[in-house]
Amino acid sequence: MTLAFMFLFAIVFFGICYKVYGAFMLKTYGLDNNNQAPSCTMYDGMDYCPTHPAVLLGHHFSSIAGAGPVVGPITAASMFGWLPAYLWCLFGSAFIGGPHDAGALISSIRHEGKSVGTVVEKWIGQRGKMLFLSFTILTLILVVAVFLQLAINTMAADPAVAFSASLYMFMAVIFGLLVYRFKISIWPVTIVMIPIILGACWFASVYPQVAEPFKLSPATWRWILVVYILLASVLPVWLLLQPRDYLASYFLYFAVIVGAIGMLFGSKFEVVVPAFKSWTSGPNNDQYIWPMLFVVVACGAISGFHSLVGSGTTSKQLRNETDSLLVGYGSMLLEGLVAVMAIGTIMISGTIAAGGPVITYAQGFGKFAALIGIDEQIGVSMGALAVNSFILTSLDTATRLGRYQIQEFTNNKIGKYPATILCVAGAVALLLVKTTGPGGAVIPAWAAIWPIFGSSNQLLAALGLLAIAVWIKQGLKKDATFLMIPMWFMLVTSVAALVLLIRDQFVAAAPNYLLVVVSIILMILAVMMVRESLNALNREVRVTAPQSK
Repeated sequence: MTLAFMFLFAIVFFGICYKVYGAFMLKTYGLDNNNQAPSCTMYDGMDYCPTHPAVLLGHHFSSIAGAGPVVGPITAASMFGWLPAYLWCLFGSAFIGGPHDAGALISSIRHEGKSVGTVVEKWIGQRGKMLFLSFTILTLILVVAVFLQLAINTMAADPAVAFSASLYMFMAVIFGLLVYRFKISIWPVTIVMIPIILGACWFASVYPQVAEPFKLSPATWRWILVVYILLASVLPVWLLLQPRDYLASYFLYFAVIVGAIGMLFGSKFEVVVPAFKSWTSGPNNDQYIWPMLFVVVACGAISGFHSLVGSGTTSKQLRNETDSLLVGYGSMLLEGLVAVMAIGTIMISGTIAAGGPVITYAQGFGKFAALIGIDEQIGVSMGALAVNSFILTSLDTATRLGRYQIQEFTNNKIGKYPATILCVAGAVALLLVKTTGPGGAVIPAWAAIWPIFGSSNQLLAALGLLAIAVWIKQGLKKDATFLMIPMWFMLVTSVAALVLLIRDQFVAAAPNYLLVVVSIILMILAVMMVRESLNALNREVRVTAPQSK
């Protein structure tokens, strides 16, 4: 009953928020389909490409999700109980993450489909742009490195998942050619391809010999995926990136349906995680519910990475202005729903399984799938494939975003090919370069600085909210309080989390000085960016004050 109630409440709550708060944003931004989108005015067949909203929703939702709405909420629920994680996923998605995502997308389409960095440049200044892009490039290289490692792990661990994921890539190219070159309607192509995609994991599980050639070492998968993301970043968006994400989204929708059935009809499952555990958590009981809950949940409520996706690949494909509400705000609410179902999987498992939150989710998904007659083990593989789909779509999108950001940082003095190589090379370096970790263990560089990701990602979200708010105040001449209040909350929360992270390193037996240095650099960049933004707002006040008298 608990699972069913929390799921139904989430559905109703998100539905009301989409209707009411969505209408408020529609009016605030003055969305009008008479305004031509950059995908039409700047069409180039490479990055700018007007896209059906169903396809774009699939791309955007798949790209922003990653492993965040699974890993973060499950981890937070295990630390503090399921209720705090659940409430933050609801209210964070609806009133902070959703407006953040929609605002980033809308501000981008009003600025030629360029990134939030360009919005910062116009309304805050050149220095603000350089600070913001420096922050985002560092974050994106870390994201590419970590998602690359996660994709390697899932592909190497289960040949059925590797087979299905590889099939996605092949079918995506066929889809892109059929729809964009041979002008076949997306719906008949979708109807033919979706059963193939959905049945691939089952087929590979029942006939393991099919997936046997995909049983490769992690090192081999590393270089295969490196080649893949290099291609995904520079090929026309319609040929690989967009259709792959679109096709993958149907598997993700299928996962949402299975998760919904499990939440609604899983009364036989006993809830073994308490609603509330404690105000503190961690080995030394020194990780407080604030700020840790709001940093750990990450993409399940708000993520700075989303602003980069919305103002990076998505805005260049948006066909009509009003589609931004469905794609930007709707995708975040859908991700919040995925987070709620992820919380449900740990509620019935009781603890994080060996292998981490992804395996916990996959095992819970297998139990949910058994309710509709799917073999539980096949369901586990499907759950793992769903997360792998999230990871892969975020990985290839993040690589393309890294290319965009580097090009904007250099005012396009670096071309798309060297920019892509720089981004991927930085990520691969984080995988291959070793450093000293806790207890003197030798670990990859990405693992040494990964603990900072949650805080840096939420800090990026705060900076994104701030940039959008300045544009609303200066450019649209409207009240931006609905973004400024969440901005201050996320800013203070993220900085507090970074300060605690630095404190923990200084009292540790073997301090991680690399983590400390990176944390300090990000904090300095953020503080300088905030100062530039507040100065821009003050300039606006000085200009408008005499006119209001």
